[in-house]
Amino acid sequence: MKNQIYDLKQYFVDETGNPEIFDKNGNLIIGEPGCSRFFMLGFLDVNDPATLRNEMRILHQKIINDPYFKTIPSMQLKERKTALGFHAKDDLPEIRREVFQLIMSNHDLRFVAVVKDKTKVAKYAIERRKTEPFYRYNPNELYDLLTRRIFKNYLHLAKEYKIYYAVRGEKPRTEAFGNCLKSAQTKFMSEHKLQKAAIVSILPSKPIKEPCLQVTDYFLWALQRLFEKREIRYLEYLKSKFDLIIDIDDTTKRKYGEYYDNKKNPIDLERITIAHDLLNEKPEI
Repeated sequence: MKNQIYDLKQYFVDETGNPEIFDKNGNLIIGEPGCSRFFMLGFLDVNDPATLRNEMRILHQKIINDPYFKTIPSMQLKERKTALGFHAKDDLPEIRREVFQLIMSNHDLRFVAVVKDKTKVAKYAIERRKTEPFYRYNPNELYDLLTRRIFKNYLHLAKEYKIYYAVRGEKPRTEAFGNCLKSAQTKFMSEHKLQKAAIVSILPSKPIKEPCLQVTDYFLWALQRLFEKREIRYLEYLKSKFDLIIDIDDTTKRKYGEYYDNKKNPIDLERITIAHDLLNEKPEI
């Protein structure tokens, strides 16, 4: 267990993929157009958010003022894409390359992510319905599960935390998010017999307003390309900034999943492919 050595840590939290597994008629939709196979939650630990924000804003203004991009659809304000802020899925490869280079410049960044295979979630939901007929899967269950899992070991490293999380849709879930953080913190303190909890402040934000969340999105996009498309080159480029990737459903070696880091257990494309091919069969409803 690491000692508390920081006065303040600032985390920037976002997700990628979507937590849905059924449509409104109860049909399984994992892997269908618009529905991802995986759901991921990640946070960026930023030592100097002010500098990172400023450099991202300078780069964005440079892109906007560049006539090379002037007529690109994603650069039109009405499209509400790159013209408003960086978003890896919408950005052109030329723009994406510049953001990646900024990320890899001399910034003190560490990224942590947790990955959930939704075929495993579907199997759980279907089996639960057999014993609890009134149970209905709620996508928030998956978000909350990953929140508790990812933060369990990351809320004891400082005296105070400011946690910015990306709000999707119109209604922030700040109370529910806070409850998950509290649960994760309490569990860790109980296991390690700690008495004094760190102060945690939660700040909901929109990625277009918070450049550090845009950087979080880029890390998640690289991770998503690995798990969804089996493309590892983006993650390879960023991997020195990855602190930990938790693959919950790869239990072939460990009951609680596979923990990838850059020192003892680097990310392994072949391992990921084999583990999740074993889970690829869709459950019967």
